[in-house]
Amino acid sequence: MLNIIHCEWARGCSDSAATVLRLATGLVFFIHGYQKLGTGVEGVAGFLASLGFPMATTFAIILIAVETVGGAALILGIFTRTAAALTAIVSIVGLLTVHASKGFFISNGGFEFILLLFAASLSLLITGAGAYSLDRQFNTAQK
Repeated sequence: MLNIIHCEWARGCSDSAATVLRLATGLVFFIHGYQKLGTGVEGVAGFLASLGFPMATTFAIILIAVETVGGAALILGIFTRTAAALTAIVSIVGLLTVHASKGFFISNGGFEFILLLFAASLSLLITGAGAYSLDRQFNTAQK
């Protein structure tokens, strides 16, 4: 019982931590990007234009690409630090332009969820993909 309470079981699993974070974060970004693909570039560009983004169509394409391709890269653990840097940028821009003015709670459109995505992306940028990744398999981890 003390083994569970003191989390001693987790000490032998530290190589899995980045994998768990990568899979969850990548899945969230990928699904959001896929959803935006369904909306179409025009729909996303319209939303970005309503926020005052210049070159809304260009930024819509970049946003959709970062979320879908970056999310897939995180899931696979390939080019993880690059994908994490890009998803962190998308997160902080979303936090500042859409969610910050709505308070903390997601129920009001606030920033609690996007803050967590930013923190997860930043953590993966710092730690890299971890042991169970294509970066490690193919030795493509960025130094």
